[in-house]
Amino acid sequence: MPGKFISFEGGEGAGKSTQAKLLKARLEARGISVVLTREPGGSPGAEQIRKLLVEGEPDRWTPFTETLLFLAARSDHVARVIAPALARGDWVISDRFSDSTLVYQGVARGLGAATVCALQEAAQNAGAESVVPDLTLVLDLSPEDGLKRAHTRAGREDRFEKFDAAFHERLRGAFRDIAAAEPIRCALLDAGREADAVAADIWRAVEERLKP
Repeated sequence: MPGKFISFEGGEGAGKSTQAKLLKARLEARGISVVLTREPGGSPGAEQIRKLLVEGEPDRWTPFTETLLFLAARSDHVARVIAPALARGDWVISDRFSDSTLVYQGVARGLGAATVCALQEAAQNAGAESVVPDLTLVLDLSPEDGLKRAHTRAGREDRFEKFDAAFHERLRGAFRDIAAAEPIRCALLDAGREADAVAADIWRAVEERLKP
């Protein structure tokens, strides 16, 4: 049987990485083989591109250049990790996928949704995005609370956290818009609660929609 593909989406500090790990453990307890990955990154080449994108100052790249870097990373990620895992029958959980490109670069950075969609279509024709999530879990949290959480993390991957408050408000609104527009694929979840409560809602959505 083909595997299932689950993506986690949301703004900075929404708890995507934590919840992805919790979901992986729960699926594996059911005897399901799971590949946990992330974007940008996930494959050796894409991880090298990740450093270019998530470190440094906000104005390091123009929105157009930034989008091309994300799509280059995704091309390698899908070809080398996601597509082979699904073909093996594994389940794949990705911390971010194509919705983040549309939201961060298309909406919040102002490149335009139509431009990003056209670039992603071109990437898809080149084999970069030949897979679509079966379920997207959108973790919704106020930008203020999310940035407070994000600022407690150690490390240098804070480039997007440095953008202004209006940027992060646009992120939240755009993710909510995607969830509203695609209710079959997306589940919008309140990420402002305790991790166990969020995890319980995530598992409920996975059970109802994907029936592991």
